[in-house]
Amino acid sequence: MHSTLIVARMDLDSAAEVGRRFTEFDRTDMPHLMGTRRRQLFSYRGLYFHLQDFDSEDGGERIAEARNDPRFIGISEDLKPFIEAYDPATWRSPADAMAQRFYQWSAR
Repeated sequence: MHSTLIVARMDLDSAAEVGRRFTEFDRTDMPHLMGTRRRQLFSYRGLYFHLQDFDSEDGGERIAEARNDPRFIGISEDLKPFIEAYDPATWRSPADAMAQRFYQWSAR
């Protein structure tokens, strides 16, 4: 399994609305098209964490392909009032907000 973690800024009061938007999005076939196996959203002291698990390493490529889909564009636009880049000066795409894993352990 492959995971990505996006870090951004979000007002805690927006959590319910952001969750609602993703609930609607995840009811479509978009997660399947992107290879998403699981999505989890977290907030902590004004920060937003979007953990997404994929069945394989090609999750990033599949998301890049989905970026032109009107549903992907729609949720991206819908979330703009609620989620802002952690560092607006360097943000160009979601890849610029992805945390870098530096350690991993799992039970076998």
